[in-house]
Amino acid sequence: MPKSYRELPVWQRAVELAELTYRVTRTYPKEELYGLTAQMRRASVSTASNIAEGSARGRTDFHRYVVMARGSNNELQTQLTIARLLEFGDQQLSSQLEELIEEVGRQLTGFAGYLRNSNSG
Repeated sequence: MPKSYRELPVWQRAVELAELTYRVTRTYPKEELYGLTAQMRRASVSTASNIAEGSARGRTDFHRYVVMARGSNNELQTQLTIARLLEFGDQQLSSQLEELIEEVGRQLTGFAGYLRNSNSG
């Protein structure tokens, strides 16, 4: 395992996810600033932050934090689905965000499995 969470590919992609989320939501309606925009931004930042925070703990706790990051990622995916149904923002950027959410979700699932298996072995 890397010495720093910053070296983890899943954390790196989660940071990219947060950055893209901010870019996508920048064009959402102003009345959503404290609604869907804020929720999506929080969920995306939470995904990366949980990985970082969990890395400072033991493997069992780290696994738990990665599972929480996966929950935040799922939350973001749900919120993006709603935003797309409402036709908020640039649809091409939204498609890119959706693909990145799915990629980060797969990485989180794989990393959680790795941590779980390394705890039991």
